[in-house]
Amino acid sequence: MIWSRFARGGVASLAVALALGLGLTAGCGVKSAPLPPEVVVPEQITDLHASTDAKGIKLTWERPTRYFGGHTMRDLGGFVIVRAEAAGPYSPLIELPVTDRERFAVQHQFSYIDNETVVGRRYRYQIISKTTDGYISNPSNEATFTRLRPAQPPNPDTFKLPTPTPLVSPGA
Repeated sequence: MIWSRFARGGVASLAVALALGLGLTAGCGVKSAPLPPEVVVPEQITDLHASTDAKGIKLTWERPTRYFGGHTMRDLGGFVIVRAEAAGPYSPLIELPVTDRERFAVQHQFSYIDNETVVGRRYRYQIISKTTDGYISNPSNEATFTRLRPAQPPNPDTFKLPTPTPLVSPGA
């Protein structure tokens, strides 16, 4: 009796009935439990430094190597650098991808030169780490820096070497 229904409805009906009977229905699937932040959130960067560079302000920091909970991290995807002027609010400056995931030796120290700064202005920076899945860390320590005008080299037309001091003999 069942076979005669499928024979009338065709092969498509048989396929649907088998899928329903075997539990092969299409859908979103079974979702797993959410992962706790200790296993997916990168540790916070704590060693951000700012220094002067001929082109602007140079930021340097070490690669985060662990998740928030202490497990070794292997999926660092990149960094988001945020900047604020003086006491103003932070805004994203640039997103830097990490491109050494497939290499034998990974990069341990990172740097970025912000060349869109104005001499005499004070800037504040923080960095946020991201995993390849998009999980983000807490913002790093704040690095503050005022861009200064580079020292001018001496004018070769007026520059004079200092006069040397005479050597005194030990017996004199």
